[in-house]
Order: sequence, then C-alpha cells, then structure tokens
Amino acid sequence: MNFSVIKLAQNASIITKNAPLLASQFHTSTALCRVVSGKYRITKRRDKPLTYEMANPPHYIAHRKTWNSWNTSNLKDGVRRSETALEDEFIRRFMNGTWHGLVCSEIIIKRQFNHIRVAAIIRRAVSPTKMYFLLGYSEELMANWLQCPVTLELQTVDSFKDVVFKYI
Repeated sequence: MNFSVIKLAQNASIITKNAPLLASQFHTSTALCRVVSGKYRITKRRDKPLTYEMANPPHYIAHRKTWNSWNTSNLKDGVRRSETALEDEFIRRFMNGTWHGLVCSEIIIKRQFNHIRVAAIIRRAVSPTKMYFLLGYSEELMANWLQCPVTLELQTVDSFKDVVFKYI
C-alpha cells in the first residue's frame, strides 16, 4: 500500500513538471458534426438538375425519400444478402444500358417472394412499338437470368425537365 502511494506521488510530480510539454503535444479541435457524403455540391451557376430523390440528403431516408431496393435479405439472419445486392446492381446496369439515355430517375427494385418488380421513369424519346419491344425484351432476359418473374413498372414523361425538382 505504501509503495503504491509513493509511486503515485512520484508520477504526479513528473506530470506537473512536464505539463507544458504534454500540453503542446495534445491537440484538440472542435467537432464538425456535419455529413457531407451523399449530398450534391452547389455549382457556381446553379445549373445542375436534381430529382426529388437526389435533392433529399441520406438522413431523410424513410422520412421524405424511400429506399432504392425493397427486400428482406438485409434483416438479421437474412439469406442471400450478397446475391441480392449483386442482382440489384446487375438490374440497374442492365436497365441503364438497355434503356440508354431514357431513364430519368433512379431505378427502384421491389422484391416480393419470388417476384421482382422494377420501377423507373422513362423519357418518351422512342416510338411506342420500340418501347413495347424494349419492355418485353428486358422482362424476358432478366427473368431468364435471375430465374424468377420480373415485371417492369415504367412511367413516361416528355423530357428530363419534367422530373427535375430543383437546380443546385
């Protein structure tokens, strides 16, 4: 007991002697407490168009905006987590490649049981016959690759400006 009290007293005297030295090596700064990821920077001319989904920052998910992928595999003990994420990325890339330059919004993927529903907003830049062909082509190929029924729920707009929520 005496030995530990003496050691404590010696350590206290060392700390007080070297206090200016320790203070010069310990740096503090104010906490920034701001989130910058997932937000879009304001441009000088404020000419960058944003859709409603893009205009809301990530902390508004489930309040003002929704998830881009609806599935239950991300729950605790969910099955096929990595496969579902990989399939969702494949679906998004396939849709953007097949409907090149026509997709005006983010692609929303909803999974219910063994059925996949893909929702998006498409520009009316092609003829209706070509649009129906692309619709059937996309549904059929994705259904064969993913081994489950796929339904495309597409809405059309005249131009991309119809989807713009604000400019930054």
